[in-house]
Amino acid sequence: MHCPYCNAMDAKVIDSRLAAEGSQVRRRRQCVECGERFTTFEVVEVVMPRIIKVNGRIEPYDHAKLKRSIALPLQKRPVSLDEMEAMISRIEQKLRHTGEREISSKMLGEIVMSELKAVDDVAYVRFASVYRDFQDIAAFQAELANFQPLSKSKD
Repeated sequence: MHCPYCNAMDAKVIDSRLAAEGSQVRRRRQCVECGERFTTFEVVEVVMPRIIKVNGRIEPYDHAKLKRSIALPLQKRPVSLDEMEAMISRIEQKLRHTGEREISSKMLGEIVMSELKAVDDVAYVRFASVYRDFQDIAAFQAELANFQPLSKSKD
């Protein structure tokens, strides 16, 4: 690690701690040459698979696009921002665990639908109606006929 003060090639680690809920390592360092102290943060660089669109075009994975796609059907639903972020994390984890460098947008859509279905019935139906591109009410009714709603306990 280069010292940001004197550009020396060596610095020693004085202290290491977890930061950002364990997703980063914070290191306090001291330059061997000038003695100045500075902090560095270490994060894992995760490579997400690229997305193969229906038309065959390949585009990089876009976290913001996924977040928008999930936030829209969840509007005015009793799902907290923390629950939505946890859902996005689970989706991204599933994408990484495929081990593939490229996945189809269809596969991504199916993963999103399964997560939405587990969290909120209405959000699932909203997403499915756009994702499956229902052309008429009969197609929509067929999807609803196959739908098993979440079982909510009544207190």
